[in-house]
Amino acid sequence: MFGYIKPEKPELRVREYEEYGGIYCTLCRRLGKDYGLAARLVLNYDCTFYAILAFAVSEGPSIKFHEGRCVANPLKKCIFCSDDSREFLLSSALTVILAYYKLRDDIADSGFLRKAACCLLYPPFYFRHRNAAKKYPELEKIVAESMEAQKTAEKDKSPKIDSCAEPTAKMLGKILEWTVCGELESGTPKARIANEFGYYLGRWVYLMDAADDIEKDIAQKSFNPFAEKFHLTAYSEQEAIGKAKNYANQVMNGTLSQLCAVADLMECSRFGPIVHNVVFMGLPLIQKEKLFTKENGNVRPI
Repeated sequence: MFGYIKPEKPELRVREYEEYGGIYCTLCRRLGKDYGLAARLVLNYDCTFYAILAFAVSEGPSIKFHEGRCVANPLKKCIFCSDDSREFLLSSALTVILAYYKLRDDIADSGFLRKAACCLLYPPFYFRHRNAAKKYPELEKIVAESMEAQKTAEKDKSPKIDSCAEPTAKMLGKILEWTVCGELESGTPKARIANEFGYYLGRWVYLMDAADDIEKDIAQKSFNPFAEKFHLTAYSEQEAIGKAKNYANQVMNGTLSQLCAVADLMECSRFGPIVHNVVFMGLPLIQKEKLFTKENGNVRPI
């Protein structure tokens, strides 16, 4: 995941905003308990949304929040809830597992300075990842297989955008289905909806990351499916890059429409308004900002 799955905060009610912040801060605290202080550095919006989804589609009592002190800055007050639930334990492990594979990917593909920084972070995260993988081998297996499939897809002589997005899409689909239903309920309507939701969300995340990184990837001569399709290089004009971004926008709009359709089928016992805010408002706005902010200035509505 890449940090694109955010809510449109001004559209959240006060209670919903506090609940979202409470999940974020509680996940931060859980990360520190399970994997050490350094693990809190990889906390992100994507895994926060995963935690919210896990709560939303599972049965259970309402979550009680309380005020406390920020674990990173004791002078700051935060909202917390109990952090010993399965949802937080899974979210904490998934955050570390994904961060580990992202670190490996950056070491393989980044420039010298970033690669050097990632190499310094690798040893401590190797052991944190091993701990998370031991606790949840199912999550580790899904993510590891996805990373291998991603490498294979991008090494194709003529990689297709759909083929490149497929591993991430399938990964999130499998993760969400397993989180919601486990292995015993696979194939049920609830499991299929969870899988479809994760699939289209994962597809959108991959496409968004690729579109956002077009200029950086062509400058560093790194792989990018949109750059490959439009034969972009470091010498390409902005008009050509703009065409690639417009095409990416169209592809992502199609994916978002399918994600929204599945979201309407999901039965959320908790945090339903937050889930809908992210899907119907947050993702489209992030997409617009990342693709067209430079050309059109501030795109946020007044």
